[in-house]
Amino acid sequence: MDTDKSAEYSPMLRSERLVLREFRDQDFDAVHAYAVDPDVVRYMPWGPNSEAETRDFLERAQSYTEMEPRVEFELAVVGADSGQLIGGIGIHADGTNAMLGYCLAKPAWSKGYATEAARVVTGFGFEKLSAHRIWASCDPDNTASIGVLTKLGMTREGRRRQDCRIRGEWRDSLLFSILDDEWARPNETDTG
Repeated sequence: MDTDKSAEYSPMLRSERLVLREFRDQDFDAVHAYAVDPDVVRYMPWGPNSEAETRDFLERAQSYTEMEPRVEFELAVVGADSGQLIGGIGIHADGTNAMLGYCLAKPAWSKGYATEAARVVTGFGFEKLSAHRIWASCDPDNTASIGVLTKLGMTREGRRRQDCRIRGEWRDSLLFSILDDEWARPNETDTG
């Protein structure tokens, strides 16, 4: 993981195929395109977004850059080669715990981008935010997100019953987490 030296409060994180950077006003069209897609927001407690909701999200994401200390990050996920915004990822710290969340545009699905971005942000959470525990939740029917969290090495902690209201329907959430010492431990399934 490479971080921009300008400030840990305004990261630019990189992986092999992705750049994770602060959202900009110019990102509106790309963000709104995925935020209005019913398939993309199917398991999200937000969306499909109105234009005002997308603008509010971008303003909120940009306002995080002024926090001191900075403990909330919403970052654009951008293809390193194409420069195209393909989604967003966030990490929100609360003391020694941090919550991870992500959303990718449909054309970016099934290419490993969510796992790649989540791996970079999880490392940032442990290394720069000094998190002890990073957690995420997802809908039990969201098999793609379950796969991402499992590939990160997260442990499924349990199921929260009807804790999330999505478009008028109460839904359960699965809770996953990983601890700092688990992240530092080499993955036993790695062969190289």
